[in-house]
Amino acid sequence: MSASGPGIRVDSSYHYPPELLELLTDAIPALVKSKQAVIDLFVGAGVTSKHLGDWMQRVREDRDSVRKHEIARSVLCRLNEEGDAALGPRREIVRRISSWEDFSTCYESDRFKAMGLVSQIQKIVEVKDSFTRMAIEREKERKERQAEYSAQIEAKRRLADERRAIKESLYKLFSETNPQKRGKDLEPVLNGLFRTFDILVKEAFEYRGSEGGAVLEQIDGVIEFGGHLYLVEMKWWGSPIGVAEISQHLVRLFNRPDARGMFISASGFTDPAVRQVRDALAHKLCFLCDLHEIVLLLEQDADLVEFLQRKTRAAQLYKEPFERFSGG
Repeated sequence: MSASGPGIRVDSSYHYPPELLELLTDAIPALVKSKQAVIDLFVGAGVTSKHLGDWMQRVREDRDSVRKHEIARSVLCRLNEEGDAALGPRREIVRRISSWEDFSTCYESDRFKAMGLVSQIQKIVEVKDSFTRMAIEREKERKERQAEYSAQIEAKRRLADERRAIKESLYKLFSETNPQKRGKDLEPVLNGLFRTFDILVKEAFEYRGSEGGAVLEQIDGVIEFGGHLYLVEMKWWGSPIGVAEISQHLVRLFNRPDARGMFISASGFTDPAVRQVRDALAHKLCFLCDLHEIVLLLEQDADLVEFLQRKTRAAQLYKEPFERFSGG
């Protein structure tokens, strides 16, 4: 990527690109009057005797044998060759030169030259900083995307684990011989399944006519789906659900004008019970579900939301309260 000046190229992997190296090599001797001042500038920037020791000795022993420009080029090239190990001093040198304001340190004949060189270095530094900021922002965005992706993967993994646990819990219920315990344990399993599909659930509750009065209604659960509340009844009997049980559920629905109904049975429904719900569809939406449909849904890792949508559409459009899920 190119900088604003012609021929200027900034490479973030190499702190002093050739153009910047040349500008620094020319600027440092122009900014100070003596060879010792060049040495002092480097020492102040953190350059160690490893890169500077021989030049310090030569300046002490035979000052006239060396030139400021020669010292500057040699030390700058040594720092470049050190790579990351000399990153601190390299950056400090650039920082000091690019922020130079007092040009009284120059010989009068070098003053305008030094000012021009500092100005060019400042432009390169500005471009370099802008590219660095862009690179930092890109890296930040990349890490954010990576973190978001990792979070999504982790969420999917947790969801899969939850559904696997629900499936195992449901399968275990088929070996439970106590019908009361089996029916009671079915409710939290199915409620947990609803939650894994982001369906809001209210656990089983009782309705009493007055505080401390007798229980008038026992509601197995309520779910919120598609903007509607559904009263959910769950039964695990040894025989199909008949008209009497369906009637009780329908009465609860008719007593709640805005509520819809869902009835889950592990033993199916009698034909008269299905007809009764079909007749009630003219006034109240309610659909029936066999527990084995949910087992099949879990085995195929199907979408519970789509399953409920299909059940709802069949009841609304085709007056069919018991459309069976066959998979696929």
